[in-house]
Amino acid sequence: MISGRGEDFNGAVAAMKAGEEKSQWKLFIEDISVLQLVMSFLFMGVLCLLSMLYLMFTPLWPLPTLYFAWQLYDWHKPERGGRRSAFVRNWKVWKHFKDYFPVKLVKTAELSPSKNYILGCHPHGIMSMGAFSCFATEAGGFAKAFPGVRSTLAILAGLFRLPIFRDYILIAGLLPVSKESLEYKLSWTGVGNAVVIIIGGAEESLASSPGVNTVVMKHRKGFVRLALENGADLVPVYSFGENELFPQVVLSEGSVGRKLQALFKQVMGFAPCIFTGGRWLLLPYRRPVITVVGSPISVPYVCNPSEEQVDHYHMLYMEALSKLFHTHKTSCGLSETHQLCII
Repeated sequence: MISGRGEDFNGAVAAMKAGEEKSQWKLFIEDISVLQLVMSFLFMGVLCLLSMLYLMFTPLWPLPTLYFAWQLYDWHKPERGGRRSAFVRNWKVWKHFKDYFPVKLVKTAELSPSKNYILGCHPHGIMSMGAFSCFATEAGGFAKAFPGVRSTLAILAGLFRLPIFRDYILIAGLLPVSKESLEYKLSWTGVGNAVVIIIGGAEESLASSPGVNTVVMKHRKGFVRLALENGADLVPVYSFGENELFPQVVLSEGSVGRKLQALFKQVMGFAPCIFTGGRWLLLPYRRPVITVVGSPISVPYVCNPSEEQVDHYHMLYMEALSKLFHTHKTSCGLSETHQLCII
């Protein structure tokens, strides 16, 4: 769904009120649609790995053996553009998923299909529901808002090493957030690509909490260097309401729990957040998520950018993100006193 400025939050709230009139069956289908993604996010990868290892010690051992042989042969596919399936991205389940919150996409400027883009999405939240709905499915309306531009959500690279699960996320059009993967997408697949990176990553998820607008990016400049080396314009994106979906127990700095979270993040690449949901303790709360796509920042092609050039465009990006936040915060349900904290 696409809306103009000033109608964003009111439109989302109206959709929520309309949701109160939904049938019990519709509400149930929306619950299941969101629950399957939450369960996939939390457990599917590990269950796929454990299942394949278990089968190796049963009479069905030829099946996992053949699969692992195939995975080795196909090992570099995630870094070579993946295998995107329009069929999966258009599943009806994603429409119900979007309606649950609801998620709304807001367009503020045109994106030309003759260029490539890196969209920096903020904040991470617990599970990046807004980013997934808008950029990893066709239900969010991105293709209609930006004709000729294909969005691709980049996620944790380690997930593409998990058997079976890797194939599921590959056909969903997801790619690893690795330099090799993103360079291939931006340099070898033509123009009209919009690679979406959740800049703050695992560290930002630990700062996620209702009422908090904190983004981690002061020292994250790899995406800017990638943009310069591939001549891709930078586009700031902010998902208002993302941090309202899951209340989190935020551990104090220096505590044993926080140190364990940091250690786990360093080893595994993601942080084990302590959060609760609403219904069934796993479902996020039904809160509007309004994902606002900002104006592109023109970036030149520079084969070997200097630190000064990287710092310059990194500063331009932070200023554009801050402007985007403050321009749209009141129309997206925040008060004028809300501030964006960049750490």
